[in-house]
Amino acid sequence: MTPTRNRAALPNQAGIGLRHPHLPEFLAASQPVAWLEIHSENYLAPGGPRVAALERLRGDYPLSCHGVGLSLGSAEGLDRAHLARLRALYDRFEPELVSEHLAWSTAPDGTFLADLLPLPYTHETLQVVANNLDLAQEALGRRLLLENPATYLRFSEADWDEADFLAELVHRTGCGLLLDVNNLYVSARNHGTDPVAPLARLPLKAVGEIHIAGHARVVITGSELLIDDHGSAVAEPVWDLLAAALSRTGPKPVLVEWDTDIPTLPVLIAEAERANVYLREINHAMG
Repeated sequence: MTPTRNRAALPNQAGIGLRHPHLPEFLAASQPVAWLEIHSENYLAPGGPRVAALERLRGDYPLSCHGVGLSLGSAEGLDRAHLARLRALYDRFEPELVSEHLAWSTAPDGTFLADLLPLPYTHETLQVVANNLDLAQEALGRRLLLENPATYLRFSEADWDEADFLAELVHRTGCGLLLDVNNLYVSARNHGTDPVAPLARLPLKAVGEIHIAGHARVVITGSELLIDDHGSAVAEPVWDLLAAALSRTGPKPVLVEWDTDIPTLPVLIAEAERANVYLREINHAMG
């Protein structure tokens, strides 16, 4: 059985990522934000001003922790020391949800590559990720939400498509799904497919959190490529895809991600409020 030590569920409202430029405003006054998400690796030090600020804010805002360095796709297995640091963080702050990426980010010699690299969706990869998920959930004492990635190429060797691969991982390990709607859109546009189609096969009952974000457009050798850069407002087609996803999942916690070219806090809060409009409409539609 998958361990579950998450304190409670996040509210089915919009939250934002807690970013350093906005800390003074959060510490000075209460902000109209339902919940906050942090990148786990930014808070692994046992002390310092950043951790002290989180200690203060944790009493006022429900918390989700989003890991970016566990490297669940690593064939060499997981870094036990990193798992121990994450466990200490999660035991200290008791986040409502914890999540990680479907990716790999460490070389065989232990070098951290500072990127979330894609995986071929093969039977071998499935077993590697499932084993790592089992180990991570046991070591952390918590259910992990696994995020679907943004992809820019397809491997020539594949036994599964992404939606079925994620569904099988949820079935085998009991993990949940962090549905990144922007990633879903970016991947579909890059591969010339319908971004709505995977919603019919993804394990939507396992969705614990939804992400939305902005993306960039670049032209390479005459072809447009979308890049998941979290550096702008959410694009209109992504809002449309969020509505399509919520119509299938029902209300869920929705995070507005904005990690580069970070705007002022009122701009970010306005994006969250727009997400709340979609959530209220779904609540109304469901009676």
